[in-house]
Amino acid sequence: MLHIVLYQPEIPPNTGNIIRLCANTGMQLHLIRPLGFALEDKQLRRAGLDYHEWARVQVHEDFEGFLLQVNPARCFAMSTKGSVPYHEVEYQTGDAIVMGPESRGLPQEIREHARVTGCIRIPMRPDNRSLNLSNATAIVAYEAWRQLGFEGAV
Repeated sequence: MLHIVLYQPEIPPNTGNIIRLCANTGMQLHLIRPLGFALEDKQLRRAGLDYHEWARVQVHEDFEGFLLQVNPARCFAMSTKGSVPYHEVEYQTGDAIVMGPESRGLPQEIREHARVTGCIRIPMRPDNRSLNLSNATAIVAYEAWRQLGFEGAV
C-alpha cells in the first residue's frame, strides 16, 4: 500500500477527488492540518461522491505527527521545484508521496526534511506554474501503482 499525503490542503473538491482516487487504488490518504475546509464540507463530499466509505483517510496535526504515527518506508516530496522526474523513481510498498497546498506548494522545510527521500516533479512546459493538485496526484499515484503491478486491482 502507498500513502498519499496532502499537506495543508485548501480546496475541498481537490481533496474529494483524491479521496475517490485513493478508494479506487487502495492507497491510504493522509491529511495534514490545518485544512482549508471542514471534513463535512458539501463540496468535499460531492467530489468524493459515495467513495468516502471505501477510502482510508487519516488526519494528522502536523507532518511530524504523520511521520511518527505512520513511519513510511520512504517519503517523496512532490514539487515543481523537484529535481527527479516522478517516473524515474522505483516506488515500493509503504512509500509516501507528499503534496503541498494548492496556493503555495510544498514548503521548503518539508521538501528538505531529513525524512524526505527525494523531491520529485512532473515534467511540463516551461513558464507554466503547476498542474491541478488532484490531477498531479493521479498522475503520480497511477505510475507508482503501475510499478507495483496494480496490486489489488481486478
